[in-house]
Amino acid sequence: MSHEKCLKHVKIPCSCVASSLVRIPVAHCFGPPGHYKRKFCTVCRKQLESLAFRCEVCELHVHTDCLPFACSDCRQCHQDGHQDHDTYHHHWREGNLSSSARCEVCKKTCGSSEVLSGMRCEWCGILAHASCYIIVPPECTFGRLRNMILPPNCVRLVSRNFSKMHCFRISESLQTEPDEDEDVDGLTQGSVKDAQISTDSSKQTLKIFDGNDAVKRNQFRLISVPRIAKSEEVVEAALRAYYVNDDQQHYELQTFSQQTLFSDDIINRNDATEETSPGPVFREAVPEAWIIRAKSKDHEVIRIYPGWLKVGMAYISLRIDKESTTQTVIKEVLRLLGRQSECLQNFKLLEVLMASKQVQRMVLDDQEMILSRLRDIRKTSIRQMNQTRFYIVENNKSVVRVNLFVGGLPPQLSAEEYTNILKDDLAIKTNLLSLSHVYSVQGAVVLEMSCFSEAERIYMVAKDTTVNDKQLTAAVIPEVLHTKLPQNCCPLLVFVNPKSGGLKGRDLLYSFRKLLNPHQVFELTNGGPLPGFHTFSQVPYFRVLVCGGDGTVGWVLGALEEIRHMLVCSEPSVAILPLGTGNDLGRVLRWGAGYSGEDPYSILISVDEADDVLMDRWTILLDAQEAVESAENGILEPDPPKIVQMNNYCGLGIDAELSLGFHHAREEEPGKFNSRFHNKGVYVKVGLQRINHTRNLHKEIKLQVDQHEVELPSIEGLIFINIPSWGSGADLWGSDHDNRFEKPRIDDGLLEVVGVTGVVHMGQVQSGLRSGIRIAQGAYFRVTLLKPTPVQVDGEPWIQPPGQMIISVAGPKVHMLKKSKQKQKKTGSLKETRTDSVSIAEVGH
Repeated sequence: MSHEKCLKHVKIPCSCVASSLVRIPVAHCFGPPGHYKRKFCTVCRKQLESLAFRCEVCELHVHTDCLPFACSDCRQCHQDGHQDHDTYHHHWREGNLSSSARCEVCKKTCGSSEVLSGMRCEWCGILAHASCYIIVPPECTFGRLRNMILPPNCVRLVSRNFSKMHCFRISESLQTEPDEDEDVDGLTQGSVKDAQISTDSSKQTLKIFDGNDAVKRNQFRLISVPRIAKSEEVVEAALRAYYVNDDQQHYELQTFSQQTLFSDDIINRNDATEETSPGPVFREAVPEAWIIRAKSKDHEVIRIYPGWLKVGMAYISLRIDKESTTQTVIKEVLRLLGRQSECLQNFKLLEVLMASKQVQRMVLDDQEMILSRLRDIRKTSIRQMNQTRFYIVENNKSVVRVNLFVGGLPPQLSAEEYTNILKDDLAIKTNLLSLSHVYSVQGAVVLEMSCFSEAERIYMVAKDTTVNDKQLTAAVIPEVLHTKLPQNCCPLLVFVNPKSGGLKGRDLLYSFRKLLNPHQVFELTNGGPLPGFHTFSQVPYFRVLVCGGDGTVGWVLGALEEIRHMLVCSEPSVAILPLGTGNDLGRVLRWGAGYSGEDPYSILISVDEADDVLMDRWTILLDAQEAVESAENGILEPDPPKIVQMNNYCGLGIDAELSLGFHHAREEEPGKFNSRFHNKGVYVKVGLQRINHTRNLHKEIKLQVDQHEVELPSIEGLIFINIPSWGSGADLWGSDHDNRFEKPRIDDGLLEVVGVTGVVHMGQVQSGLRSGIRIAQGAYFRVTLLKPTPVQVDGEPWIQPPGQMIISVAGPKVHMLKKSKQKQKKTGSLKETRTDSVSIAEVGH
């Protein structure tokens, strides 16, 4: 479909020939089917009005019934065995551009909301007409985000048959790709839609199978042809339904019957009689269904791709006959390449099936009859033959090395103990793997394996295994080749918590995988922050973006503190994209009150331009001791001391009690807590329930600041604050000048202690009508709890038994990124910054 005025600019290969133009086949990574407004299918080019799929890594959108015909031309995000490219070309994807998109070459509109139009580079974002993009210099410099992107040539992942979902650690909840049966339904229903079966008596609707595989799965396409259609017309319509652009004279129709799969008796409807006296294909009764078959040939011309031999040509056309074997083909190809002096045993012929969801490779036997092999493939599926390629590759004895992260193990064990657990629960074979890294504090190990099948088995088994009633997690870890990183490269490590706040995390995961390299985006529900920090452990300089609430930020900072000594970049700066309810730390660092749908590209620009600031972190030692009243029982023992980290604030009394009420409400009905507005409403409701509640906290605790006893006023809540924001943005300390205390800062090594008299006082503080009661400021605090008391640290509440609480400054200050005050340019900057890579490439030429 195209505008009439745009027709002259259409130079895009249709799906029939798209697969033949792919340089390196890379499978797509399809998430769950969904509804996508104002998007068009890349295969049939029609609008996505029903359920459709999109690739989680690139801009491919496709109907469910068009999915089998999608070309495996996704972005190449890592080296996989043979590839070794230091320069990258633009990865062009057609269309689905906004109607305001402008061509970087001619500066005219290149997008449309009515049809699939225009081209976009998946890496740098350059936009261009289909007729203009060939003018753009081929080398891609990754655009404005070049310093934040982890270059694909710096990432190695020998994946073989691991699916793309596993390689990019996309969670199981997204792995709702249709299985074969679902493919059948989608294909069949979609075909009915496309055929648009009419009641017109002059038309006939036919079921068409493209081979034995389709018959077994009952996977057919429907075509609608005139009742008086000639056989050539029916064959052509059948080929078109399967997006095959071969000459219809090389194909014929066979009636479908139960004996079809066991008989090679082709009903030839293209014989000489019909050619001289053409007539309708249906003379009497119409069969239920038809199978399209390829005519037998004594010789063919096939393409052999040199692949990674770097010989400067795309492919070699070679004529084969009944006597041609794999060995003779290799010999002839080497002769045409001028390498006939080399030993045949050093090369092999690779058959590659370029399916949309998985690229499958198979080494052909030396004595394999190639012509017979082609016949078998076509008999199985005409479409599959269209997606099959042959590569000649060198026999390189590369070392197989697959890294697998396994978490959820018991903490504080030795490498030998972890090996014994994995032997017992996962039945690992120690001769095929080794423990390359042991994170005993976190209860995790990284396995380095020399066998693909063993790696795949352990990956699948680990996800269904529990150790000490705790579910194991497993993730495929890429290897970052840090020595190849460009000099100015500071890749961004992105952590996303999809469960935070308004549940915006899923969309952000998709957006960041698309804008950056998917290998630098980690979902925190799959193993926490540790897999990400391990992946970046050898990167000399990187930054971190945490997408989540204050609790998520604390989680990531805590993990960073524990693993800091194992990182080459021990003090990465951390930015925040606030997804939680309060987001107080995000407010202080100018990242806003919460994410509300801003353009992810502009967020990354803001991170790149952010200022580096220091922030104190605090350690809280909780040493619970049995209360005097209960000592007479002599049964209960005090809880062992534990340590928690604090970034924002710590509350005792009414503040923690409200947090606890909210926490219990969320645990009972987690599905309802999907927006910040609802969450705050629940906080208000919990507060109103306790408005008449009185707790004489000043009589239940004792406070010591910097070795000095402090007398507490009559209060219900005591709060230690590290940042000038509390309870979703309230200024609890206040701005009034006070000679007793220094002006608070997040890096001064001091905490401010404030009291509140009750729920009403807290409401007044959050309304800006009052401030809290200033009590103290110091660097070391000891709190003695005389009764069980509600406590919350950065929004995580619990009931603390009587005992001691000691608050002191944690190790080194953490580096945070504060959003620059400079106003971001609007949409114009997107176009201007993405033009950057074009201008640089032009200068190079």
